[in-house]
Parts: sequence; structure tokens; C-alpha cells
Amino acid sequence: MSSHSLPAAIASEPPASTATSTEQSDRAAPDESIAVEPIQLADEPLRLLSRERAILEFNRRVLAQARRDDVPLLERLRYICIVSSNLDEFFEVRYADYVEAVRSPHSGLTQRDLLEASSAAHQLVREQYALFNDVVMPSLREAGIVALHHHGRNAEQRRWVAQFFEKQVRPLLMPIGLDPAHPFPQVANKSLNFIVKLGGTDAYGRDNSIAIVKVPRVLPRVIRLPESIAGGQQAFVLLSSVIRAHLDDLFPGRAVESFSQFRVTRDTDLDVDEDDITNLRQALRSMMSTRQFGKAIRLEVVDTCPPELSSFLLQQFGLTEEALYPVNGPVNLVRLGALIDQADASELRFQSHEPAWPRGLSRQEPIFDQLKRGDVMLHHPWESFDPVVEFLRQAVEDPNVLAIRQTIYRTGSESALMELLLEAVRRGKEVMVVVELKARFDEEANINWADRLEALGAQVVYGIVGLKTHAKMLLVTRREGLRLKRYAHLSTGNYNAKTARLYTDVGYLTASTDLTNDADLVFQELASLTRGKRPSQLLVAPGELHKRTIELIGKVEQAARKGRTARIVAKINALTDPDLIDALVAAGRAGADIDLIVRGACMLPPGLAGQTDRIRVRSVVGRMLEHSRVLYYRWGDGADDEALYLSSADWMTRNMLRRIEIAWPVRDAAIRQRVIDECLVPYLHDRRDSWLQRSDGRYERIDDAGVSAQQALMRRYTAR
Repeated sequence: MSSHSLPAAIASEPPASTATSTEQSDRAAPDESIAVEPIQLADEPLRLLSRERAILEFNRRVLAQARRDDVPLLERLRYICIVSSNLDEFFEVRYADYVEAVRSPHSGLTQRDLLEASSAAHQLVREQYALFNDVVMPSLREAGIVALHHHGRNAEQRRWVAQFFEKQVRPLLMPIGLDPAHPFPQVANKSLNFIVKLGGTDAYGRDNSIAIVKVPRVLPRVIRLPESIAGGQQAFVLLSSVIRAHLDDLFPGRAVESFSQFRVTRDTDLDVDEDDITNLRQALRSMMSTRQFGKAIRLEVVDTCPPELSSFLLQQFGLTEEALYPVNGPVNLVRLGALIDQADASELRFQSHEPAWPRGLSRQEPIFDQLKRGDVMLHHPWESFDPVVEFLRQAVEDPNVLAIRQTIYRTGSESALMELLLEAVRRGKEVMVVVELKARFDEEANINWADRLEALGAQVVYGIVGLKTHAKMLLVTRREGLRLKRYAHLSTGNYNAKTARLYTDVGYLTASTDLTNDADLVFQELASLTRGKRPSQLLVAPGELHKRTIELIGKVEQAARKGRTARIVAKINALTDPDLIDALVAAGRAGADIDLIVRGACMLPPGLAGQTDRIRVRSVVGRMLEHSRVLYYRWGDGADDEALYLSSADWMTRNMLRRIEIAWPVRDAAIRQRVIDECLVPYLHDRRDSWLQRSDGRYERIDDAGVSAQQALMRRYTAR
């Protein structure tokens, strides 16, 4: 890459209006900062931002999408649902660790830190429901889409709902009256339930006033009314509203005095001591059955819930008042995704986007032959994921292909790639698959794929004890004449065709001897547990990737100290590793210009005079989820004074020290320029979906009706 390959727009100082104001997940291990932590630079410590607050700030940016008039209405509702889903995971995974850390005398955290995080979460939920009730749902009503409450249903609609309740719902409900012989039932994580206070006495003349109604997950949470009674609209009713309207029918002879929906969120992380088990797959399978009943973390009730009922629930779940989240609406907004899916209103959704077939890849010629002439970059979701599937399909069908090796992290329960791997085994090819069984919430799907592969005779390994395998690699070995030739696909994202249409990622097809040999070395180490020759081009975590990244930042720092061109542009999903932050701050203080495009949590406070005033942090939140990791370093003006890497890893301690990750250099001049032009430059000039981070961790949105990087890329590829 020449010294002019990075356009002046990205190489020059950004406008002074950027974030210089002085005003989200795996569990954190003890060595990873999970809240405010000081790092020492020169004679003045820099206090890092709270990771928990940073995760909540990211969700505030997602929620802001639901306020945008230029976002279609059903998509605005979808963003509200996404925030609920994200908050669920925050409490299921992250918050439990935070509470434990506050209790530890060595964490540096106080009860005040916990209360501030709790207060921020409560405020975000209040804003979410206000937006749902006061803006989005009224706007949908004006567009002819309504979710009818009981009092909003006419007589005919009520009769239909009553019949639906009697035929479809009531047979599956089993109210439980509480007494010493009927203790408080086990309530599954994130399930819908009702607590009811009853008047009078029970069937045996006793004064047992509290009952619980558990709602089975098999019941649909959103029901569309027949068009004949919808009054010219698309009318829906929520299951919670149906049950609420007919609670009296569940308790004949007794009066329902008060009630509330409720939902408990539990700690769902699977704590597996890998050093103390003999079969990881069996251990995880047995633990998944109890995941739904972990320690309670959060309790959601409707805001009309009487204090005596909410206090009773808090006591049953062992929670404090701070864990109570009264909401003005359904306790699970995630389930409103079903309304979005059922609504007939294409004009209220984003226009469909069909990914393009890569221009540099012919459909008529075998992919192996094309890769002999040069590497191929795939930019998802603008370009299709189909070439990855086709690459593996051709490998499976080619009699000269002898071996296939692949890592699997999140592939989903239905996967063309996995079916092809099964077919490869049937055809007698040597197939080795590194299946990460601890990919959170994908454990069951991955275990099932591992079972099927092993049943046919594939070699299946589960990575390294204590480390998650997060690297994305597919390696094919082919006999060509008297020699063996390797081909590889490397990626910043998962082998998942569904998310490849929604996430921005970069895939890389190559026949490079250096890269394919390095990929083979990684697979050998994962399988044999022996360390051989060190890869020459791939940077592998744990160890080398972290060390080399700090060294590259250090080269930029030294260039800045010598008055030479010094530039870093990093596009990542999170920045929480203190050592990397330390290196970035040192480079910035030396005079390097640093732009960080961080979608989610960033603990580095930018814009502090004399410390981080040469570091700018922006987050891009748009239609697609930003997921690619692209790293650019320049430490002079010569052709060899720069490096560009793509990576599977975020700049977090967990990725650098507790995962198998890879980063690889982009050496092809045309592809390097394309990565810069498509993955970096547009985002630094985005004026539509970008947010600038302030030094206090808050964000300000740039919204001047300017260009959106995602929209520009979509138009570019649609035009093809």
C-alpha cells in the first residue's frame, strides 16, 4: 500500500467539532476491568469509563433509532424490541458479575457504583416504554395497525377473544394457589406469569389469598384478529391482555382483587469447571436443563402492581427493591417481534436488500481456479454469503479435495454449511470441525451438530480447555497433480447465512501459501494440543495477537515522537482492555492521530485535554449491525510504514487472553484499498448514523441530514 493509499480525508485531522467535550458480552474474569479503573500514564492517572454504563449507553443509541422519522414504523418498533433483548442479556450475563464485584473488597467498586448503574438501567427502561406508548404505538394506530386492550375491543371482538381463551388458552393454564402444601412454584427465566390476590376462601374454607398463573411458552404472545372483525384495521391482541381479561374465569367462586403480570430474569451463564470434567459436551448438556432456574437478577411487573404483591415477589426471589422494574405495558416487549412479522405493511419496513454476488468472483469458473490468480474479498451484507457456501460445496463435490477443516461458533440450528460438512464425511473426506460448545445461547445447536458429525465419523474437537474458539476459519486441502494445495476462507464474522444478511463483516478467500499454512498450524494446535511452528502471518490469540497489537500501537507512538506521520484507525465492536487503552492513550499523548469506530462499549474517555485529546471515538448504529473488525496503523510516510489487518477479535481482555482469535494482514494492494474505502472512510464521514463519544461516556448524535455509510454502501452494491 502506498503512502497515498489512505485518502487525505482519513489521514488528516478531523473537524474540531468531534467529541472533545470535557463533560455492551461474556462474563468478566477477575483480571478484566468491569467498571471504572485507573491506569497510570506519566504522572496523572486516567480513570476508565464503566463498562456497564457503556453497555447501557449503546442501548440508548439503539433506542434512539426508534425516535427517527426516517426509520419505517415497524422497524422503529423492532428497535424497541432489540433493546429489550439486549437488556435481557445484560441482566442474564453481565449484571450478576457486577453485583458480585461490588461485594468484593478488591474490585475498587462501591455500592454507589452499583446504584448508579441500576439507576441508568431504570431510566433507560422508562424511556423505552414512554417511546413505545406515546410515540410508536400511536403512530402505528394512525397507520392502521393496532394492539387492542380489553377496553378497546368492541363486543364482537371480545366474544372472539373469549372463545379463543376458552379453546386455545385456558386448557393449558393451571393456576396454583399458595399454601404450605403448594409452595411458590419454580418460575423459568424470562417466562410470562401472573400473580393474583383473591378474595374469599378456597375450596376448603381456608384464607389462602395468593395464586400464581404460569403461562406456557407454547402459546403465541401476539394474536391477529380475523379481518372480518378488525374494523378495517390490522388488529392484534396480546396474550397477556387475553389472560388478564379472563383471570376471573380461572378462579370460579372467588373474586380477583388485584393482579399483575411478572417476569423474572435469571443468571443464565453456564459455569463449567473444564479442569474438573471428563466430557465437556455431556457436562454442558446436563447443565442446560437447569439454566432456566439460575439465580434471580431482575423482576419486571406492570406499574399498576400493588406494592404488597411486588414485595411478596421480591421476597420469593430474594431480590432487593433496586431489582424491581415496574413497566407501563407488556413485561416482555421482545415478543412484539411477532406483531412486526405478522403485519402486512411493506411500506412500514425497510426496503428489501438483496446482497450482490461479488464482482471479482465468476459463477462459471471453479472457485479454486480463481483463487490461484488472487485473493477475493467478500463484504457482507452488501455482498452475498452464497460464495462461502459455494466454496464449501465445490470442495465437497470435488474428488480431488481430501480434507476439510472448519471452526464453528454460531452457525444456527439450520445451516447449509453444516449439512455440507456432513455430506463431505459421507463422501469419505477427512473432516475436522472445531465446535465451540460454549457459544452462549447456541450451546444446544452446536452440541446437536457435534453429535451428528461424530455419528458419521467426523473428527470433532471442542477447542482448548479454558478458552473459547472464536476464530473463523475454513481450510480445504486439495490434490493437484503430485502436490497438495490449500485454500482458505477467513472471516471477521460467523458462519451463519442469516446473520450474514444483517451484520457487516468481511470474508477473505485465499490460496496464499503463507495464510493457508498458518491456518493449518492453528488447526493442528487446536486438535493435537501441541505447539509447533509459529504462524508467519496470522496473529493468534491468546498471546501473540495482544502482544503484537500493542507493539503496532507502540510503533505509531514512536513515529509520533519523532515528528513523523502517525495514524491509527480501528473499527471494532468494543474496547475494554486496559493494556490496549494504555497503549492508545500513550500514542495519542505522543501526537498520533487516532480514530476509533467502536459500535458498543468503549471504556476509553476521549477528548481529555493533555491526555486523550487526539483520540476520537464514534459509534455507528444503523440498519445493519456493525460487526467487522478492521485495524489500520501508519508510522511514517514510506510504502512499508503501515499495516492493515482484519480480525475476529474485539479489543477486550476476554478476546485477547481467553479466546482463540485470529487477525490477518491484507497485503493485496487492490483489496487493501477497497477495505479502506469501504470499511473505514465512509464511517469517518458518516453524518447520519454516527454518534460521537464525550469524555464522560455519553454520546451525541451527528444528525445533519448528511450521508449514511451503510446507505452509501447499499446503494453502491445495489447499482451493480
